[in-house]
Amino acid sequence: MSETLGIGEAAKMLGVSTDTLRRWDSAGKLKTKRDERNRRRVPVSEVERLRDSPARHETGDGFSARNRFPGVVRSVEADGVMALVEIEAGPHLVTAAITRDSVEELGLAPGVKATATVKATSVMVQAGH
Repeated sequence: MSETLGIGEAAKMLGVSTDTLRRWDSAGKLKTKRDERNRRRVPVSEVERLRDSPARHETGDGFSARNRFPGVVRSVEADGVMALVEIEAGPHLVTAAITRDSVEELGLAPGVKATATVKATSVMVQAGH
């Protein structure tokens, strides 16, 4: 049997109530399966078919930014109050303009693990990962 979800989990993913899913099942709008205990199971393919928009990945924490590039600091160029930090993140090189104080507080230096987080037109840096 293909991957299925409980009716409550499927309802949550679709942003509707479990009663709505039961009605959709009765009306033929939703195809469900029954498990050995006769409970409705909703195939993942049905949730994907009925979704208004594609599923988005989750980061697993409470931080809103989704575009994260974990890597290693390749270079730090500090001049005055600002610094440029270049992070090698897999095949990507990300350069962030941050304050010299941030470089010092985060302990950023070549070889240090760091994550570049991109939100809109800003790049934020988080030490370690």
